[in-house]
Amino acid sequence: MTSSILGQIEPNDFLQKYWQKKPLIIRQAFNDFQLPIEADELAGLAMDEEVESRIIIEKGEKPWQLKRGPFSEETFASLPPSHWTLLVQAVDHWVPEVHSILEAFDFLPSWRLDDIMISVAADGGSVGPHYDQYDVFLIQAEGKRQWQIGPVYDAESPKLEDTELHILSEFEVLEEHLMEPGDILYLPPGVGHNGVAAGDNCMTISVGFRAPSHREILMQYTDFISDQLPDSLRYSDSDQKLPMNKGEIDDEALNRLQVILREHIDDRSKLAQWFGHQMTQLKHDQEADCEFSDWDSLLEALSGTTLVINEGSRLAFRKDNEAFFLFADGCHYPCSDAATQSLAEKLCKDSLLPSEGWQDLNSPEVRNLILSLINKGSLYIQEI
Repeated sequence: MTSSILGQIEPNDFLQKYWQKKPLIIRQAFNDFQLPIEADELAGLAMDEEVESRIIIEKGEKPWQLKRGPFSEETFASLPPSHWTLLVQAVDHWVPEVHSILEAFDFLPSWRLDDIMISVAADGGSVGPHYDQYDVFLIQAEGKRQWQIGPVYDAESPKLEDTELHILSEFEVLEEHLMEPGDILYLPPGVGHNGVAAGDNCMTISVGFRAPSHREILMQYTDFISDQLPDSLRYSDSDQKLPMNKGEIDDEALNRLQVILREHIDDRSKLAQWFGHQMTQLKHDQEADCEFSDWDSLLEALSGTTLVINEGSRLAFRKDNEAFFLFADGCHYPCSDAATQSLAEKLCKDSLLPSEGWQDLNSPEVRNLILSLINKGSLYIQEI
């Protein structure tokens, strides 16, 4: 990989000029790009019931036929010679070589990263013209793909009927680009695009980003707050004046409601807790490889090893004047001493802990944090 997948563009310039603003083509973003997974391996993943996968056939039993995995060998053997696409979600959770691609996106907050979807397509394979509601980097990994880029679309834009896919029925092509291995197409939310495999063995790696809708933010945050409030907290109006009409909801009533809402919405500590939980939630359940009851048994197992963040895990931290929290897979861990805070920051930045220095971890809080992360499956032990 190059030092930056943005090529000649400085990361700060990319954020100011392109991020969530306009598309960008980056030619040969990866030097000597190495395929992180073979097409046959991807098909093998699509046979696993734990893995989310789809096949889209443009000219199947009906136009734009959608099939959902897990699939069988018979499914792949019965595919037509062209115009089909296999898509496998969250491949970075299952394949460490794919997960390592995320390291190239360190110019963005890691908690914004969602997962890596990989598609393999036969000649003419496509998912139709559409738009995504989140930012996406489309890395051409193998073969070639012809991309058409259109204007910005939204929920009111006409869609094809009689298909589960959200395919635009009216698509305006503003520009076209043929992408080859190592090339990247960046697309902001809402930008219409249509990618068609130009030949067989077309593999595209899609790096997507988490972007909760305003609806999700309001619903889930208010649920989070509500679960912490006792029923004894009630609407009150000790300042009630004699009403001119007993049926009127006056301005004072609305003012009292706004005071209640602001009291909870303006609590940045609770907002940070909820957001940390939300943005580190697991996409798939994961289990710990092994569990340890105490530090001594763990220390013995750690000899000559490295601790690695689980490929399916997401970590983030939040610090302010009052508190420091590490968030991991939807859980939060208070970090009160400097050693624990340093460890939390290191885990979020480097994704691993080498074996050097295990004997020096004397802080009880550090030890408890490592034990908890291993027993939750957020960290696992890797032999050197």
